Amino acid sequence: MKSELKVAIIGLDTSHSVAMPKLMNDPACPEDMKVSGMRAVTCLRFETPFQGKSGLDSRQAQLEGWGVKVTEDFDEAVADCDAIMLEINDPSYHLEYFRRVSGLGKPVFLDKPLASNVKEGREILKLAREHKVRVWSGSSLPFSPALLNAKASLGEDPIIIGTCYGAMGEAPAGDSLIWYGVHSFEMLQALMGCGAQRVHSLDNGVSIVTSVEYADGRRGLIESIRGLWAYGGRMQTKGRVVPFQVDSSRLYYDLLLRVREFFLGGDAPVSMEQTFEGLAMMEAARKSLTNGGAVACEAL
Repeated sequence: MKSELKVAIIGLDTSHSVAMPKLMNDPACPEDMKVSGMRAVTCLRFETPFQGKSGLDSRQAQLEGWGVKVTEDFDEAVADCDAIMLEINDPSYHLEYFRRVSGLGKPVFLDKPLASNVKEGREILKLAREHKVRVWSGSSLPFSPALLNAKASLGEDPIIIGTCYGAMGEAPAGDSLIWYGVHSFEMLQALMGCGAQRVHSLDNGVSIVTSVEYADGRRGLIESIRGLWAYGGRMQTKGRVVPFQVDSSRLYYDLLLRVREFFLGGDAPVSMEQTFEGLAMMEAARKSLTNGGAVACEAL
């Protein structure tokens, strides 16, 4: 086994493209935030509606200061790496670039959301099966210790109502609910697992509130709040209610630990089927906002 995995970063239009390599490469990174055993070696740069040339130039300078080679040549970016992180802010590019990396025989982490819509998400899963590529996709929020510890405190008691809240950013292009609502939707999935049947969403101007129905009578509630950059929620069993508040300062660290474990051969912490269901929930929520009623989640 290699002492240090070489990681290629695909995309530079997101802050994650800098935040993740910082935890791997930056010698000034605090020891309690350093993720050892991996090193970002290359980054593929290209413009999207989420980031233009000046922003890419600034991020490139940061990465180059940590020894990362930034290139506009895809083949050069992936030629000498052990694993790939797709870090593309604009989800409309995810299918295109997953198609390009899926046949390389290297494990892939596809940063959230899975895709910009269910049709493209379904194609990504199809490519993963065809090429037998090891891949997982998700947000950092489900790995918050506050959420995980609160859930663990309930023991075997089933959660009958899960409630999550989080930020609702404004996407420069595409659907903002899918682009940024993914954080809160995937937190709910961490509490409730799979099995969402229908969603009903309302936009009250301040937030988008989504009610989720499960086949076994459980219920979920998600509030995606404009202008509030905080995350949390509560979980309810028949006898207890346990709240949680996310510490956002360590989210990238908590996520990257799971990425490292996966790249080293461990199981994916979230199945692609669960990630797809989250995308289907978000697309159904958007349709509900348009149609004004409950909408069934599209099954895989």
